[in-house]
Amino acid sequence: MKLRKLARRDAALMLEWMHDPFVVENMKTDFRSRTLRDCELFIEQARDASESLHLAIADDRDEYMGTVSLKHIRDGAAEFGITVRRSAMGKGFARYGMAEMLRKGWEDLGLNRVWWCVDPLNQRALRFYEKGGYSRCACPEQAAGYSAEERERFVWFSAEPDTVMEGTGGRHS
Repeated sequence: MKLRKLARRDAALMLEWMHDPFVVENMKTDFRSRTLRDCELFIEQARDASESLHLAIADDRDEYMGTVSLKHIRDGAAEFGITVRRSAMGKGFARYGMAEMLRKGWEDLGLNRVWWCVDPLNQRALRFYEKGGYSRCACPEQAAGYSAEERERFVWFSAEPDTVMEGTGGRHS
């Protein structure tokens, strides 16, 4: 497993998870309406993004398994996001992608806090983060693009450089 830059060849597999109801159910964004061209544009824009870092999670054959992101990077904090294809679920790709992206945030970007949110109906994601030992928190002030209703309804999590993710064998940093 590895993290790498997103590549145009990833677009079709990215669209695969976007159109998989099992993967996108209970997500804030309407991915089902996205097109192959939308995926290609996202990949192109990811190369030039200055306030976000979007990387592919790839297997040992370099096949795209999902996307992991740090978004709205500023003032030592960022919003985390991750999605993997259904075929990658239960195989350690999400756990690896999250641990490695947090390590990059702490070590390479000098972040001191990463946060994210989950729809309370998304039980699969809630179990993943809780099993990983992440702490629930209040909605951070930096949370941009969320309605008052979403700020109240979503379950918020955060991690700091000394956070230990269960099952990774140590600290993220």
